[in-house]
Amino acid sequence: MKRFKNILYFADGAISTCPALQRAVDLARSNQARLTVIDVLPPAEPMEEVESLLGMDLDMVLRERRQAQLEELVAGYQESDALIYSRVLTGNGFVEVIRSVLRGGHDLVIKAARPPQGVSERLFGSSDMHLLRKCPCPVWIDRPQAASPYRTVLAAVDPTLKEGDETARLIMDLASSLAQREDAGLVVVHAWRLYGESMLRNGRGRISEGEVDMLLERGRVAHHDILASLLDAYGIAVDDPSVHLVKGEPAASILQTAEKCSADLIVMGTLGRSGIPGLFIGNTAEDVLQATRASVLAVKPQDFVSPVTAL
Repeated sequence: MKRFKNILYFADGAISTCPALQRAVDLARSNQARLTVIDVLPPAEPMEEVESLLGMDLDMVLRERRQAQLEELVAGYQESDALIYSRVLTGNGFVEVIRSVLRGGHDLVIKAARPPQGVSERLFGSSDMHLLRKCPCPVWIDRPQAASPYRTVLAAVDPTLKEGDETARLIMDLASSLAQREDAGLVVVHAWRLYGESMLRNGRGRISEGEVDMLLERGRVAHHDILASLLDAYGIAVDDPSVHLVKGEPAASILQTAEKCSADLIVMGTLGRSGIPGLFIGNTAEDVLQATRASVLAVKPQDFVSPVTAL
């Protein structure tokens, strides 16, 4: 995790410390990185009577109050070696976070998950999902109930993406270094399937069952070999019990593996192979994020362009 030098922590209304903030501070300290703690307030509705009484703009009053809370929040960490700054912005939460990333060159966003009130704890909140979909740098959403330190880190990789896509390697870099840092077990999952298998098997004699089985075996071997090539750089054997080469739908395979190994954190990419302009998250990632009970560290390809602009 030595790659991060300019970390952004989004407080998202929190007034007390939490494991996610502790992780951000520890990571900044170990990387000798800059840590900026921010929060975003919605614009206040004009209240002339209140503003006249206060003698100042209500937005300014609220921002000063929230700034004092942030400074109190990080005060206990100022004795650490990390360089910690805090500031309050006004606007739409996830938009201002992404603009801060674009303007400030932040290389990681960390925040605690904030499920919608009255909704299952398995769901991320709206700001969480917007950041996972649209933020150009890695986004780490930490579940409040996650073990500290993590016990198992799951790397969900697809090394078969287009040539030059380094997402799988980035996922492995982050997952392996984080597992080492947290003294956690590292589990790797890669799902594969034969496109159109059911139609091939239910066809009218154009291809035999034996030929379909042969295609499946060829596919398995091809995915086995490409996964082995990826893992070799990390000293991991593809046939190791911690490596799961799963034939099946990607999202279901990731979720089942995460459940099986009791993953505390899933490191995964959020874009699929479609390359459709305007599609900011792949179906696999969407399904996993909506269903998982684990924390998530999500990454995007190097050429990803956020729909949010710095202005």
